[in-house]
Amino acid sequence: MTKKIVSGNEAVAYAALRSGVNVITGYPGTPSSEVIGSLMKMGKIEGTKIEWSTNEKVAVEIAATAAWAGKRSLCTMKMSGLNVAYDSLIGIAFSGCIGGMVIYVCDDPGVTTGMCEQDTRGFALMSDMVMLDPKSVQESYDFIKYAFELSEEIQYPVFVRSVTNVAQSHSSVDIEERVMPNLDAPVVKKDINKYAKAGAVMCMNQHRELIDGLQKAAAILEKKGINKLALAGAKGGIGLITTGVCNGYIDEALDIAAEYGCKIDNLSTLRVSASVPYPVKEIQDLLRHCAIVVVVEENDPYIEREAYVQAHTIGVNTKIIGKLDKTLSRVGSFSAIHAAKALCKACNVELPAEAIEYGKEAAAKCTARPITCCAGCPHRGTYMAINKAVKNAKYKKEEVIVTGDIGCTILGMNPPFNTVWMEISMGASIPCAHGFVYAGVDKPVIATIGDSTFFHGGMPGLINAIQHNMNMTAIIMDNGWTAMTGMQVNPNTAHEFQVEGCKNVDLVNVVKGMGVDNLFVVDPYNLAETTAALDQALALPGLKVIVARRECAIQANRRKVKYALITVDYDKCNSCKSCINTTGCPAITLGENGIIIDPKQCNGCGLCAQTCNKSAIVREVI
Repeated sequence: MTKKIVSGNEAVAYAALRSGVNVITGYPGTPSSEVIGSLMKMGKIEGTKIEWSTNEKVAVEIAATAAWAGKRSLCTMKMSGLNVAYDSLIGIAFSGCIGGMVIYVCDDPGVTTGMCEQDTRGFALMSDMVMLDPKSVQESYDFIKYAFELSEEIQYPVFVRSVTNVAQSHSSVDIEERVMPNLDAPVVKKDINKYAKAGAVMCMNQHRELIDGLQKAAAILEKKGINKLALAGAKGGIGLITTGVCNGYIDEALDIAAEYGCKIDNLSTLRVSASVPYPVKEIQDLLRHCAIVVVVEENDPYIEREAYVQAHTIGVNTKIIGKLDKTLSRVGSFSAIHAAKALCKACNVELPAEAIEYGKEAAAKCTARPITCCAGCPHRGTYMAINKAVKNAKYKKEEVIVTGDIGCTILGMNPPFNTVWMEISMGASIPCAHGFVYAGVDKPVIATIGDSTFFHGGMPGLINAIQHNMNMTAIIMDNGWTAMTGMQVNPNTAHEFQVEGCKNVDLVNVVKGMGVDNLFVVDPYNLAETTAALDQALALPGLKVIVARRECAIQANRRKVKYALITVDYDKCNSCKSCINTTGCPAITLGENGIIIDPKQCNGCGLCAQTCNKSAIVREVI
């Protein structure tokens, strides 16, 4: 055993190795990406297949069939990815598994990494699947190991749900030696009653068995004592229910509450670490013992609602404080101060505003960090070209709808481009443009999507647009990587960067194979070429696809690739800031004598030189 300082995600990776996992799949998505990312940095791991799948649905299907063959599998994703995987996952839940199968999903209360503030506990409830909620990095490690054991005992997949404040935090963890996976020949049994859904009787039998499996899990979890109930003092006191990361806030919350006059000597607590199935017995025991019960959980009030149900079931009038009485918000991440606020209400003490809004003054003094494209980002050239082509076509900027998608491409919504109007989910940009055309929008409609997002969820939308010959332009911004989540490979990544044994799937060939008639392939570093392609696309009827192809600047910079040397001719520079205002490049700042280009950030893309009407910026190819 070795003690290491690791993140919550790294702890999950080590726990998977300790558990002898055969197959690990997933799709990149902050805050969960580092699980597979850290494993891939370890090099080839004997007996374990690890892959970044095309999307989460594909990932969970691979993991499921590996488990059906008697092997242990782990599937990782962020909360939004579960939406994609769920179509298959609910069917997988009904069929169960043979080898242990664990789905590790990370929620993001407080929206640290973007997307909707989603509570995946609802998915576990809807599919009758066990869900464990670690409060810490150490518990992340421990719960993954236990989840595999529990999955094999009940013969059903198990969720382990983390949140950003656990997945991305670091702590010292006791890491055990790796256990080699089961390398015996797979045993796959043909059993259509278990693995197929072709018939009402078959499906209902699977449903009954799934419910039985969840009830079995409830008994196992109760016996194990994974949900920690501690009744204090005589009856009639205050109780506190916490879940997941909030389980770690109790002691600090008591100290904060005491500081403001709410001193609770005998607090009864229920720390919920398995949120599905609900710990019914423990909730009932706490409700019987206490006159007031405070419930502190991030996002949706699932446990709180169950507390109301159980209070009604056992006929007690225990007062419940939480989200449903508006004491706590259903929005944002929680800390000890939120638990203290609810405890103070139980004591009829009002926490002062300055306590609740701690850190507000410090936050106000922080330097603003604009969300913009990195220096040398090829997407910058694409958005500059869109704006220029719209102007060339004599349209006002507000007349041309540009739909966006998930990933770096969405940065086009921010200054200085202000180009993208909206986004929904992975791959939605093309169907959104399709819908605007159907709605009767008579000006050009442009969809923008990245290469990884295109393979993840964009292909069906483009096929649909091709079939219906939509009058729109789709721009696939191909930087060769799944960049925003940490530079993971995707099917389109160049062959030399693919994992050993894999090949790349060329995006342009895929688009050609779909039957696109008007296809343009451009280099977004060449502003004139990209603008000309857009000029032509906006003038043509029907569907047009532009592939703007240039590697992500960060990845190129890591390999010390520099395309050109950019210098400033200060005799010509008049400090008009046109280059700054048009490109928004963070490598360009304004000095006393004119603009300054930071050579450490600049990769020589030359977009600034192409926008300077004084020819004051010189690009010299190296």
